[in-house]
Amino acid sequence: MASVTNRTLLDLGRLTANLVTYPEGHSVYRHNDPMGGGRYYKLNLILKTPRAGGVFETEKVIFNLFDRVILFRPDLYQHSVSKIEKGKRVLLSIALHTP
Repeated sequence: MASVTNRTLLDLGRLTANLVTYPEGHSVYRHNDPMGGGRYYKLNLILKTPRAGGVFETEKVIFNLFDRVILFRPDLYQHSVSKIEKGKRVLLSIALHTP
C-alpha cells in the first residue's frame, strides 16, 4: 500500500499549511491532537475526494461547507477518516496554534 504524502507549503511556527494526499486503502484512526496548551485550529480544504470511502468524521466542527471546507479543533475533538476504498483523498490543511 502506498504511504501518505505530506508536503509542507508554509511553516511559520504557529501557522502551517500542508498538501496531504491519502492513497487508496488508507484510513486515519479516531484520535485527537493534544498540543499541551493554547488553542489548535485546522482548516481542511478537500481538493479531491475519493470515489468511495475516505469520509471525515469528528465530534464537533466550527463550520463545514459542503464537506469540502471544514474548520475544527483537533486538540479538543476526536476525528478520523474512514478507509479509502477507491481513489485518493487530497487536502490542503492549514493549522493555527495560538498560545
